[in-house]
Amino acid sequence: MTQGHTITVEQGSEHVRVVHDGQVVAESSRPLVLKETGCPVRYYLPPEDVRTELLTPSNTTTHCPFKGDASYWSLPGAQDLVWAYPEPKAEVAAVKDHLCFYGTQVDAA
Repeated sequence: MTQGHTITVEQGSEHVRVVHDGQVVAESSRPLVLKETGCPVRYYLPPEDVRTELLTPSNTTTHCPFKGDASYWSLPGAQDLVWAYPEPKAEVAAVKDHLCFYGTQVDAA
């Protein structure tokens, strides 16, 4: 990690729900919680808790020097709403193949 930059990944117990256009796209009570310096808390959900049949692969990829290369998926009317790290860096290996969404709703554990 760069000095002063930290990332932690912990097993969460929060109830995370993703709704798009009134339809539940994902719902999980077993998210991985990723906290990173300078970024909002992100919830990475196991693929079994996501309606992956609703997702369309995107050509978008991004590179994070701390997490690795991310792949993206879209929903109708929501380009690149979902991302995952198929081959994350060792420090965040736990998030491998877990899906993260913009605009999640989190309920208290």
